[in-house]
Amino acid sequence: MKRVVAALIVKDGKMLVCQRTRHQTMPLKWEFPGGKIEDGEQPQSALRRELNEELGIDAKIGEEVAHIRHHYKTGSSVELRFFVVREFQGQIENRIFRDVRWTSRAELPSYDFLEADRSFVQDLAEGKIL
Repeated sequence: MKRVVAALIVKDGKMLVCQRTRHQTMPLKWEFPGGKIEDGEQPQSALRRELNEELGIDAKIGEEVAHIRHHYKTGSSVELRFFVVREFQGQIENRIFRDVRWTSRAELPSYDFLEADRSFVQDLAEGKIL
């Protein structure tokens, strides 16, 4: 099972969402920034590293708000851990995505998110999380 961390970066009432490129797996799907936890790495450390690599920021990782396991029809599985990020140093710079946008909670379901994120996105939009 692939272990992944993702950030809910919140600023001025909006959340940061990112679109995968055409060349990534599950192309053009939307997601929250983050990535794979390396062997021996703690989830918060992995997320801090990933946000630096993907967006060029030094993030203060907050509380874990969700822990999801998802099994894709292809047979692959993912374990997702979502953390809130309310503080970071530096300017957000799109280093790997096709697009990066700030969006309101209510607008989240209008984005074509990864299958593993969809129920979580719906809960966020409905105010059940955060």
